[in-house]
Amino acid sequence: MVLPLAVGASMLLTGTAAADVGDVVDASSNIYWWTMGMGLFGGLALFLFGMDQMANALKAVAGDRMKDILGRLTTNRFMGAITGAFVTAIINSSSVTTVLVVGFISAGLMSLAQSVGVIMGANIGSTMTAQLIAFKVTKAALLMIGVGFTMSFMSKNERIRQYGGMTMGLGMVFFGMGVMSDSMGPLRSYEPFLDLMHTMENPLVAILIAAAFTGLIQSSAATTGIVIVMASQGFINLPTGIALAFGANIGTCVTALLATIGKPREAVRAAVVHILFNVAGVLVWVGFIGQLAEFVRWISPVYPELSGIEQLAAAAPRQIANAHTIFNVANTLLFIGLAGQFARAAEWLVPDKPIGEEALVIRAKYLDEELLSTPSLALSRVRLEVLHMGERVELMMQRIMPAILSGNQQTLREIEQMDDDVDVLHAQIISYLGKISRLSLTERQTGELIKLMEAVNNLENIGDIIETNLVVLGNARINEGVSISQPTREVLTNFHVAVNRAVNAAVQAVAQKNELAARTVTSMKGEIAQIADSAAVHQAQRLVAEEPNRIQAYTIEVDIIEKLKRIYYFAKRMAKTVDAEETEEAEVSRSMTHPEGQSL
Repeated sequence: MVLPLAVGASMLLTGTAAADVGDVVDASSNIYWWTMGMGLFGGLALFLFGMDQMANALKAVAGDRMKDILGRLTTNRFMGAITGAFVTAIINSSSVTTVLVVGFISAGLMSLAQSVGVIMGANIGSTMTAQLIAFKVTKAALLMIGVGFTMSFMSKNERIRQYGGMTMGLGMVFFGMGVMSDSMGPLRSYEPFLDLMHTMENPLVAILIAAAFTGLIQSSAATTGIVIVMASQGFINLPTGIALAFGANIGTCVTALLATIGKPREAVRAAVVHILFNVAGVLVWVGFIGQLAEFVRWISPVYPELSGIEQLAAAAPRQIANAHTIFNVANTLLFIGLAGQFARAAEWLVPDKPIGEEALVIRAKYLDEELLSTPSLALSRVRLEVLHMGERVELMMQRIMPAILSGNQQTLREIEQMDDDVDVLHAQIISYLGKISRLSLTERQTGELIKLMEAVNNLENIGDIIETNLVVLGNARINEGVSISQPTREVLTNFHVAVNRAVNAAVQAVAQKNELAARTVTSMKGEIAQIADSAAVHQAQRLVAEEPNRIQAYTIEVDIIEKLKRIYYFAKRMAKTVDAEETEEAEVSRSMTHPEGQSL
C-alpha cells in the first residue's frame, strides 16, 4: 500500500518525476499527477486532522471517567477485555490504553496477567475506527463540519463545544476520505498502477507493506482509512484488504514499543504482550484469509444491482471493516484463556535485572508523555507520582526522629541525601504539569492543575524542612554532646507520630482525591496544638533540671517542636487543596442542578 502512495507522491512532487510520468502516460489517460497528488496529500491531512480533532473531543468528554472504568472493571480477564475495548473505542487510542495499564501494573493495582485481557480488548476497540469510516456519508461531511463548527464556536456551554468539536472532526474524516477517493479515480485506467495493485494480492506482501507503512506513520487509523479509500475505488479486493488490515495490526505495535523507551520493565513487558498477541493472531489467520473473506461476504451488505468494479467498490469498504473487527474479536476469544502464558512469555523475554544493576538515580514512574494528549488522564498520573514522591518523604519522616534522638551522623547523612530524590521528583512533576498547562484545558482541569502544583510544592517543603532543619538539629545534638532525656524523648516521639500521621493522610488525600483523608488532616489542628502546648510546658519544666548541657538541649528540643509544627502546617495546606477541589465540584454540581443562583 505504501508503494502506490509513493508512486503518486514521488512522481508529483518533483519536476523530473513529472517529466518521466509524461513519457509513460499517454494523452488519453488524462491523469494530472500534480492535481492528484495534492488531492491525496490534502485529503490525508484532512482525514488525520479530523481523527485527531474527534479523538481530542472524545477524550475531553469521557477522559475523566476512563481511568476509573479501567481500574474498577478489570477484576477478571473477560471484564478486562470488555473494558479495554470500551475505553479504546472512546479515546480512540490503543496506545493510551496500554499506557494506563502499565501505570496500574507499576502501582500494584493490576498484575501483568490481568493486563493481557485489557490489551486484547484494546485491539477490538481500535477496530471501531474502521467501522466508523466505512460508513458512506461523505455527502453529509460538509454539513457535519458546519454544524460542528457552529456548536464549537457559537455555544458558551463547554460540553456542547466538545460535542461540536467531535462532530466537526468526524465531518473532516469523511470529507478527507472523499477528497482522497475522488483524487484516486483517474488511476482506475492507469495500467502500471493496476499492475502494482495485483502484486499485493500476495498476502505476505500486503501484510509487510501495511505493517511497514503503519509503523512508519504510527497510525493504524491512517492505514485503515487509505485501505478503505482504495477499496471504495475498486483498486483492491476483499482478501487483499484483509491482508492489509492484518499488517496494520502488526505495525501498530511499533507505537507501543517506542512508547516504552526509557520506561520501567513493566511497560516493556506490556508492549511485548501486545506484539506477541498481534503477531500470533496474524500467523493463525494468514492461511484462512479466503475463508474469512467468504464469511464476511455472507454477513455484510451486498449490492446485486451493481456488477464488476462498481459492486466491488460498493461492498469492499464495509466488508474490510467487518473482517477487521471479526479478526480481533476472534483472536481475543481464542487467546484470552492463555493470558497467563502470554504474561510469562513476556517476563521470560524481559526478565528482571539482577540485584545491583538497577539504576540508582530516582526518576518519575508515572509521568507518561503519551497521556499529554488526554489532560484528565495526565493529571491522574500526576496524582500517582505525588504518591511516589510522598513515599520518599514519608520514609524521611519515619527515620528522622530516631536519627535525631539517638542516631549517628551517617544515618543523618543518608536522610539528607534522600531529599535529593524528593527534589528530582518535584522537578519532574512540575515540568510535567507545565506541559499540561500548555494544553487546551477546561476550567475545572485548570483548577485541578493549580491545586496539584500547590500540593507538590508543599510536599517538597516538608522534605526541605527535614533536610535543612531537622538533620541540622540532629547533628547539633551529636556535636554538642547533648543527651535527650527519656521523658522528653517520649514527648517528642508522640508529637512526631501525630505529625507523621498527618503527612501520610495528606499524601493519600492528594494522590487519591480522598476528601475523608483531607478532613482527617485538617481536623488534627486542635490535636497538634494541644500536643505542642503540652510539649512546651514539659520543656519549661525541664529547663530547670540539673542536667549537663541543659540550655543546649532545651534549644534543640524547642526547635524540633517548632519544625514539626511547620511540617504539619504544610501537610494541612496539602489537604486543603483537596477540600477546595471538592467544594468547587459541589458548587458546580449545585449550579447545574439549580441554575441562575436559585436556592435549595
